Amino acid sequence: MTAVDYRTQTTLITGASAGLGAEFARQLAARGSGLVLVARRRERLEELAAELREKHRIQVHVVEMDLAADHPGQALAARVDLLLHVTSLINNAGFATFGPFHQADPERLRREIAVDVTAVADISRAFIDQLRAAGSGVLVNVASMAAYQPNPRMALYGATKAFVLSLTEALWEESRGTGLRVLALSPGATRTEFFDVVGTTQAAGGTRLASPVDVVRTALAALDRRNPPPSVIAGRVNRVMAFVARRLATRRQVVRTIGRLTAEGA
Repeated sequence: MTAVDYRTQTTLITGASAGLGAEFARQLAARGSGLVLVARRRERLEELAAELREKHRIQVHVVEMDLAADHPGQALAARVDLLLHVTSLINNAGFATFGPFHQADPERLRREIAVDVTAVADISRAFIDQLRAAGSGVLVNVASMAAYQPNPRMALYGATKAFVLSLTEALWEESRGTGLRVLALSPGATRTEFFDVVGTTQAAGGTRLASPVDVVRTALAALDRRNPPPSVIAGRVNRVMAFVARRLATRRQVVRTIGRLTAEGA
C-alpha cells in the first residue's frame, strides 16, 4: 500500500479533549493533517485547536457533541459535512465502570454501551463510504487490552472492547484493496483521565501506566507499514500477556487471575 500523506488528510477524532484523543491530534497535526476534534468539553477542544493551529498552521474544526445521544454517526456526519470532507477517522471516545456488575448504575451502563459500542459502529458506518472512496486515509478504532480476556469488576468495559476489536479486524479485511488502512489499537493501562472517570486506579490491576505519546506512536508506526496489520497492542509486556491469555492459559485461569488483580486491596 502507498504510504499515507497526512498533509492531504482531514482526520476526525472522537474523545479529543484529553488523553489519547488529544495525543492523536498532536501527532497527526505534526504530520500535517487537518483535524475535526469531537468531544463534550468545548472549552478543552478550543484550547487544543488553538494550540495546534498556531504550532502547525493547519485547519482545525471543533464539534461539541455527546456521543451517548441517539444516532451519533448521522448527527456528526450532518454537522461535519457542512464544514469539510473527512478522509480519516479515529474512534477514540470511551469510558469504563469499575465494580461488581450487579451494583452498577443502569443508566451509567447504558451510556457506556452507547459511547463504547454504538457510537463506534454508528460513526464508522456514517463515514466509511467516503473513507474508502478517498482511498488514502486511515480508520483507527481504539480497543483495549481488556478486549483479550474477561474482566471481573470491569465486565461491561471488557465486553465493549472485545466488540470493537472484532468489528475493526473484520473491517480491515472488508477494506483490503480500497487504500483505506483499518486498525484496532489496544493499549493497556495508560496515563490519561481514564482512571479519574473510573474513580480508582485499581482498574489498572497494578500494572505500570504507559505514556499516551508512546501508545499513539505505536498506532501510527503500524499504519506506516507497507502492509499494516488489522490490530496492534501497545507495549511489549501487554503483547506477551495477550499471547498468554489467548494461547497458553485456560479461560478459568485467565478470568481468576484478572479477578485477583482487580480485587479490592490488590
